Amino acid sequence: MRFYEFETKTILARRGIAVPEGSRAANAGEAASAAEELGGAVIVKAQLLVGSKGGASRSDESQAVDSPEQAATATEELLKIDDGGRGPRGVLVEKVQAATAEYSLSISYDGTAKQPLLLAADIAGNIEDIAEAHPDRVVSRHFSALVPFSDYVAKEVAAGLGLNGSELNRMAGVIARLARLFLDYDLTQADIQTLARLEDGSLLAVDCFSDMEVEAKYRQKELLAEFGVGEEDTRSVREPTEFELAGKKIDDDDPRGIIGPVVEFGGNVGLVIGAGGGSLTLTDAVRKAGGDPANYAAIGGNPSVAKAVALTKLVLGKSGVDKIAVMSNVVSNTRADLVARGVIKGVIEMGFEPADKITIFRVPGAWEADAVKILDKYGVEYCDRSVSISEAAKRAVDKING
Repeated sequence: MRFYEFETKTILARRGIAVPEGSRAANAGEAASAAEELGGAVIVKAQLLVGSKGGASRSDESQAVDSPEQAATATEELLKIDDGGRGPRGVLVEKVQAATAEYSLSISYDGTAKQPLLLAADIAGNIEDIAEAHPDRVVSRHFSALVPFSDYVAKEVAAGLGLNGSELNRMAGVIARLARLFLDYDLTQADIQTLARLEDGSLLAVDCFSDMEVEAKYRQKELLAEFGVGEEDTRSVREPTEFELAGKKIDDDDPRGIIGPVVEFGGNVGLVIGAGGGSLTLTDAVRKAGGDPANYAAIGGNPSVAKAVALTKLVLGKSGVDKIAVMSNVVSNTRADLVARGVIKGVIEMGFEPADKITIFRVPGAWEADAVKILDKYGVEYCDRSVSISEAAKRAVDKING
């Protein structure tokens, strides 16, 4: 879940990372007052969840102005932006300060290494874009999430940027603070896209954003309450669709197992997939096979038959979906026979033949033999673990595309 930029800057400032002088304004009048207090040139930035990753580099999300009157006009324009079905959460009015150099810092998780990855560059901007265009200007370093962050790592990265002496120490200080707050606040992304060095040598976080792990909401209740984030607020980049809300209701109504998150796409391949990170792999495998997923709907944790029935009906009942694929990685905490009973029961209750609507069933794991018997009875193709996820996805896509 994403934080607005003004919220990210609140966290940064709390941990000793300097941010521009300024304040958030809800309307044009407040923006004009804020600009007047700051005096001189200011920048007015729409507070968005969708577009904040672009920072100040996107001219349609921010405007540099020279007077309170211009700040008011800019605010009126910026508040008209469509932020994924929402309006901006006001604007951020900040004092503009000249920089003698600019850097960027980024921390996210490396799924392959299973560790946080720290990236730094001696140029401002999105670190992914920088890494693609100027790989020689990016310094990277993994660090452990299991032990306290070491200042030595921060100094290594700062040195990699070509800094030394007091400049190295200042940069290392910012890096270390950013890494520690990344861990403390359960963030999945913490970016300072523009870290400006001012004339006096100090460093200022000008453009930034952060994302927090949704599953960590219970650990960060105090912070979320401070930002006014309610229990049901996912801070997703767009408002949930009716399909997604229906999926959440299925999960809320029955505590046995999980079927979330449910995410709606525009394709025609209905997916009932599972096994933790395997769900993402399966979705990617369908796309790689030439399929167009209609949804993402992970199922696992030993759901009840009723829950699998409800999910099947939801996915198969979606407009544009004629067939579904039921796939997972090898599972030990989910009974394959219960999933089989659920999807077949769901299809039958919708008035269809299971063999006509279930393209493939690949849920290898617990109670697999019983699942095979059930599927055989209804003529549904079953794949065991000897069939790769990629091959199973290809078979499903081939059947759907005819």
